[in-house]
Amino acid sequence: MSTELQIKETAEELFRAAYENRYTWDEQFPGIAADFTLKLSGQTHTGKLEIRKDLSVSVETEEPKAQEWLTNQLRDVVTHRKRSDFASAHGKHSFTIDGDIDETGAVPILVGGDAMGSHYKVRDQQVVYVARTMGPMSFTINHLAKLDTGSGYISTAYNAVFRNARTGEITRQSKFEDNFTQLAGYWVMSSQIVQSRVGDQPEVTELTFENLRTL
Repeated sequence: MSTELQIKETAEELFRAAYENRYTWDEQFPGIAADFTLKLSGQTHTGKLEIRKDLSVSVETEEPKAQEWLTNQLRDVVTHRKRSDFASAHGKHSFTIDGDIDETGAVPILVGGDAMGSHYKVRDQQVVYVARTMGPMSFTINHLAKLDTGSGYISTAYNAVFRNARTGEITRQSKFEDNFTQLAGYWVMSSQIVQSRVGDQPEVTELTFENLRTL
């Protein structure tokens, strides 16, 4: 049976349903602060962090490498929690079902007009796979587990594979395990474990937030 006969919704309808099913923070998000402990590259770092009401981020710690790593992670958090309507985010894109439904029931979708050549897979109103190319690097992300908040889902376990976009050689593999807690009615990250491998070298990074509070 062809993909077209199996799928009643259009690619855009499927992707929109998954996009609008993400858990995001609304305009009343108060901003949060926390103390943190970060175990990175065999060293332990402590400090303070903020995700402000305007979704800007701040990290205070003595080690520049730790500050850079955590700042990037918090910006990723903000990217996924920031609320924007579908038309603003994807109104200029086209969506095409790109192949057959896989063995898990996920539908492959190609996004046109996207500079990163994004491919997705959607299942049960969730994006479960992402593939993109950014300059010399390409990456894929597979989502493994989720938290159903009652007002959208949050991915809690996912793996990422990074490759040389020209040769296809794997340059890094990482598995993320995220935990969340409610604070003032909002779901916020409380810890993260990242298991990575670069070549034959494994590395485990652990991040824990303490004294989570609103700003």
